[in-house]
Amino acid sequence: MKIKHYDITIPENNPFQNCKLDRQKYADALTSLVANYKNGFVLSINNSWGTGKTTFIRMWQSHLINRGFRTLFFNAWENDFEKDPLVAIMSELNSLNGKKNDKLFTNVIQKAAIISKNVAPGLVKAIAGKYLDSEIFLDAIKGGAESATEIFKEEIDNYAKKKKGLVEFRSELEKYIDSNNDGKPLVFIIDELDRCRPDYAVQVLEQIKHFFNVPGIVFVLSIDKIQLGNAIRGFYGSEKIDSDEYLRRFIDLEFSLPTPEKGIFAKYLFEYFDFNAYFKTPQRREYRDLQHDAEEFIHFASLLFSTAGLTLRQQEKIFSSARIVLNTFSVNNYIFPAVFILLIYIKDYHPDFYRMLMEKDASLQDIVDQLSKIFPENISDENELGFLMTEATLLLLYRNGLLKIGISKPIIEKDDQNKKRLTFKSCVDKTSEGSHFLNVFETIENAGFRTAPLDHLIGKINLMESFQTDLGLPS
Repeated sequence: MKIKHYDITIPENNPFQNCKLDRQKYADALTSLVANYKNGFVLSINNSWGTGKTTFIRMWQSHLINRGFRTLFFNAWENDFEKDPLVAIMSELNSLNGKKNDKLFTNVIQKAAIISKNVAPGLVKAIAGKYLDSEIFLDAIKGGAESATEIFKEEIDNYAKKKKGLVEFRSELEKYIDSNNDGKPLVFIIDELDRCRPDYAVQVLEQIKHFFNVPGIVFVLSIDKIQLGNAIRGFYGSEKIDSDEYLRRFIDLEFSLPTPEKGIFAKYLFEYFDFNAYFKTPQRREYRDLQHDAEEFIHFASLLFSTAGLTLRQQEKIFSSARIVLNTFSVNNYIFPAVFILLIYIKDYHPDFYRMLMEKDASLQDIVDQLSKIFPENISDENELGFLMTEATLLLLYRNGLLKIGISKPIIEKDDQNKKRLTFKSCVDKTSEGSHFLNVFETIENAGFRTAPLDHLIGKINLMESFQTDLGLPS
């Protein structure tokens, strides 16, 4: 049994073979874009963490290589121990080098050395920032080596050399790139930039713009703009910085991977973690009441994940937890699949609600009010039954748990005319008297597990019950 989701294998000859999200079409479109703009540009692939960006760009990189493009992959986060990103970026470029290009790359290195040579950063800040009374500057004066005039003149000379060196560096870099790309642009992928130290992330952007903006290179920045924006504001020490406007200085085109079709990843995870090894065992198939648990599990997980807007990584974590917990149930146990996956989600993302369910001190309306924060406000007709059954099952199990400790909180009562009505307002059923909920609830209550408590699931989810319980159908 798998309890952890490992990186997808990416076959060299068919990199999207194992892609479950139908993303090759995006790679085809981006490859066409790169091929048609050979002079180079900066492209960002902007999606939040956990949406599969790194897997996609790794697949796309192999896709590009198979089509004759030279590519480089630079994980900025793994390299931000370096003080100057110029060193790390040049090291990646060096991997393109062959014997015939030794001289060209040597020329690039020589020019890079000129523009990267700086006087002590503190002294530069003291001069450029007009902090003439700063401790750093005073210490330099007290050193007695040079007068302020001489220091300033040296700065002017260094600036002129650096400016000339930058022009020469870009010229030599262009020659080097041209000698290595066989008429196609070099695709330089930079991943995890938003996870770097703020100063390192900003330096990478600045150097791409000022040092490496030459024909023949396409930079691909795999980023979460929100997180990178936080890094930019952190670097400049101001929440008023407009990070979107700042990034427009560096990024020419922006692309975001579309959200996968609803349920497609949940189905993949269901197969990957082999839930059917439990749900479809020959012994379990003998019980008619348990025949459709697998389908109910996938269906509601798909609805829940879509509603909650969970990333692929978050979905993986929930399915992994669910698979571990499922292994503690006996083959004939009731699982209540929709409530089961809902509780695992609530435990991680709505801990106060989960605590409320454990402590059994909430009213039925309190439970429903919390559900209303999770379920969509407007539920389509095709999805209403799935949410309604989950709401009714959760309340039934919660009530049963209260009954076991002597607390009575009826879900249905009768009015003076002996007409049934709910003791709360359903968050799913919008009819005036909750007639849809009443019908669903009575169907569930009569299904044979009317005494099952919510503790049956919560105890397992909390991994408090390591032994199989007796709450199930007769063996």
